Amino acid sequence: MNSRPPQRPLTGIFWMFITGLCFLMVTAPVKTMGPRIPSGEAAFLRYAMGLLFLLPSLKAIQDANLTRRQWALFSLRGLCHSVGVMMWFYAMVRIPIADVTALNYLAPIYVTVGAALFLGERLALRRIVAVVLGLVGAAIILRPGFREVSTGHLGMVFAAVVFAGSYLVAKILTDEVKPFVIVAMLSVFVTIGLFPFAVANWITPTPRELGFLFAVAAFATAGHYTMTLAFAAAPVTVTQPVTFLQLIWATALGAVWFSEPIDIWVVLGGFVILGSVTFITWREAMLKRTVTPVSHATKT
Repeated sequence: MNSRPPQRPLTGIFWMFITGLCFLMVTAPVKTMGPRIPSGEAAFLRYAMGLLFLLPSLKAIQDANLTRRQWALFSLRGLCHSVGVMMWFYAMVRIPIADVTALNYLAPIYVTVGAALFLGERLALRRIVAVVLGLVGAAIILRPGFREVSTGHLGMVFAAVVFAGSYLVAKILTDEVKPFVIVAMLSVFVTIGLFPFAVANWITPTPRELGFLFAVAAFATAGHYTMTLAFAAAPVTVTQPVTFLQLIWATALGAVWFSEPIDIWVVLGGFVILGSVTFITWREAMLKRTVTPVSHATKT
């Protein structure tokens, strides 16, 4: 007897649509807040506030009976993700939202390479082609030699790399620990990891800035929850294409709300990268692999 729940593709698409809106709303408060608060402190406050939403998971963490090795892996993932989140905050207030969104799509590409190097995944020709296309998309966005590649762009490229490292560690842990424990432990260890960076250059935030960061925490938590609902309702191959909309929304938000010029090369490069990620995701679903994350999985 088949105990799997029935697939509901329209429901999955709806929840992934809501997920995209939630993660888009993560970017807006950070962009509005500006660069006054250092990126390390802003990221720390976002995660510290986010812990409030994870209080119901405390008992689950206590009951997990984690081993010393698992604690070490959580620490490593927390370090990777802490650096990635700081770079994301740094980039968000310095380059257009569309650039950040498009470059963030590189993380699953790096995961594919990292899975082959560190987890023994076979890097077939079709996956190599997809990786190359993803890097071509990044080159289209950055266009070195034809436009200024700012520290914000470099920060976002590096953020995608360490986010990929975070996901690879999570992939190891998913075989041993329940998913909600992994999510809760990430928030705990990222908060701890960001604390030294926050106090090193602390600037007292205003109530307005605290409000923006609380909104970031709320929307990020909601986005991860609705993404879980999307995955429960429909296969990744159904929900993944919906993530194309986020780049369009990010471009529109930057143009309308923040008066950022629309760069057609950024949009084109983002679609090339996301097309590559979608192809890899589809192929792995056909082969019943689960290494490459969807583009939202590496968000803050």
